[in-house]
Amino acid sequence: MTTELSFTAKCHSAQCRSCRRQELLPVLNLGQMPLSDGLLTAEQLAAGEQRYPLEVAFCPNCSLVQILETVPPETLFCEDYPYYSSFSQALLEHSQENAVELIQQRNLGPESLVVELASNDGYLLKNFIARGIPVLGIDPAEGPAMIATSIGVPTLNAFFGKELAARLVHEGTRADVIIANNVLAHVADTNGFVEGIRVLLKEDGVAVVEVPYLRRLIERCEFDTIYHEHLCYFSMTSLDSLFRRHGLYINDVRELTIHGGSLRLYAESAENVGEAVRSILADEAAAGIDSYEYYKGFSAKVDALRQSMRKMLAGLKSSGKRIAAYGAAAKGAIMLNYIGVGTDTIDFVVDRNTHKQGKFMPGVHIPIHEPDRILKDMPDYVVILPWNFKDEILSQQALYREKGGKFIVPVPWPEVI
Repeated sequence: MTTELSFTAKCHSAQCRSCRRQELLPVLNLGQMPLSDGLLTAEQLAAGEQRYPLEVAFCPNCSLVQILETVPPETLFCEDYPYYSSFSQALLEHSQENAVELIQQRNLGPESLVVELASNDGYLLKNFIARGIPVLGIDPAEGPAMIATSIGVPTLNAFFGKELAARLVHEGTRADVIIANNVLAHVADTNGFVEGIRVLLKEDGVAVVEVPYLRRLIERCEFDTIYHEHLCYFSMTSLDSLFRRHGLYINDVRELTIHGGSLRLYAESAENVGEAVRSILADEAAAGIDSYEYYKGFSAKVDALRQSMRKMLAGLKSSGKRIAAYGAAAKGAIMLNYIGVGTDTIDFVVDRNTHKQGKFMPGVHIPIHEPDRILKDMPDYVVILPWNFKDEILSQQALYREKGGKFIVPVPWPEVI
């Protein structure tokens, strides 16, 4: 009770990351959590881990849903940042389709410039380079940035914001297209980031921004996508308010299925709002997404999912079944820590990302191996932690299923397939 009261008090004293108003309202408290991408080496296991509050609140003024704690970005996106986009075939295909479409729609060529914010290992920008279109990647994580540079993607290893944008413009750089996929939620200075986009973008340019969609998160109980890297959770309503504040207008939008449900925004400096944007805004208003009432039942749904997963895994374990997990993803770390299962329940996790293999999941200390381990050990069940790539994983592990192995998909509700 004391924890809940302090959570509520913290909400009321917090300032919204977008509109700066105070008096936020409590939505969900996941407790003290380790950093979800803070994979551990064997030597680090005994050293102890820093944990941070993971508390979610709603701003009744601009409708932004956000976490209260801000972990320093230098801590989150450091030299050892383990996320490399190129290990997901589904993401590579998604990115290539996006690039090809933009090239055709915007008539991009050798005189154009495409800038990607949070360009990671060059997974997306290489599609433009292959077609003779100049690019610039900007990413603060040293490891992925080095990989991008090594494959010929010019990359600036830095955090993006209005100061960097102003410096680039001063040096003569302006972008025809700015791409920012799954990064807006990661930025501590939300307003500075969007202002930087406006500054760097040519007057007739377009910013193409992808964000996980809050409405699907709430509907499908995707609580494990809430972690310290994700500071904000966006609806179309909150995005429209944020971008307009900086002289950018979301003129078009597309809802995507990737990452459990995402929005792709097309923002420009001249207002010409299309029907797709008006439709989503109207749908959100009808659903009440700008009202605190919309979020009141979410915490109970999350707790029910936790209890269901705990019961399922405990029942399987007590009947002698062996359980593993696929995907050392950030959402997997939240899932395992929140439901409270470690090596007593799950023997190991596998992941295609070689930078993660040989390490241990944060908080629960489950070892991470290569995917071949599944067929070698043939556990009875494998929990798919990155459920947003379920189809890709099922395809990769078809032989395991043929041999009698079963998968558990935890979201939107625990299911055995």
